[in-house]
This record gives sequence, C-alpha cells and structure tokens, in this order.
Amino acid sequence: QGMLLESGGGLVQAGGSLRLSCVGSGRTFNRYAMGWFRQAIGKEREFVAAISWATSTFAYADSVKGRFTISRDLAKNMVFLQMNSVEPEDTAVYFCAAARREWGSLSSKANEYSYWGQGTQVTVSS
Repeated sequence: QGMLLESGGGLVQAGGSLRLSCVGSGRTFNRYAMGWFRQAIGKEREFVAAISWATSTFAYADSVKGRFTISRDLAKNMVFLQMNSVEPEDTAVYFCAAARREWGSLSSKANEYSYWGQGTQVTVSS
C-alpha cells in the first residue's frame, strides 16, 4: 500500500519562491503520473500541475503557467513543485497525488488519482 508525503510548505511573501516536495513510500510510483492539486479555504480542490511517468509530458493550470514547474526524480520516488513569483491567490493547502497512467499520459482530474498525500499549507502574504 503506497503513501505520499508532502513537505516544503510555509509562509512566503508575494513575489517570492517556494519548493514543495512529495516522497512516495510503500511502493514505487514510477509507472504513475504525478500531480499537484490545491485547495483554498471555502473553495474546491483544483488542479495545479501534472507530469507523466515518462517525464515527457507536462500540464499546468493557466493560473500558474510560467510561474510553477513540476519535476520528478524517479530514482528517489519523489515529485517537486517549484513555485516562483507567488501571489496571495496561491495560498492553499497543496496536495500531491498519483494516477496509474499509460506512457506519456497524465490527467488534470482529481478523481483519476488514486493516491493522495495529506497536504502542506502554503501561505502567501501581500
């Protein structure tokens, strides 16, 4: 049974940077697409970014495109989210998730992800 654990959240000023990490345990997630989602208070969980297990395909929400970068280290069973030029609107709990997908495939739909971490809080001050 696999588990995901996020880290790296915290308080950052607008315009600053933050790097989130997510490590898998209990199984290898090398054949899984990995995604980052976020949920702000009073809002639904929304897609942020995803990467295929072949690391050949990427997807980003329009709101973070050009500012956030997703990457992964297959050998370490880890996925990362580099957040640059953060804005107060980026304040949320960030979750990493894993979805079993075919080569090069990924998803932006939360219900297609079968493994989830517990989340890490990111707060951006203005």
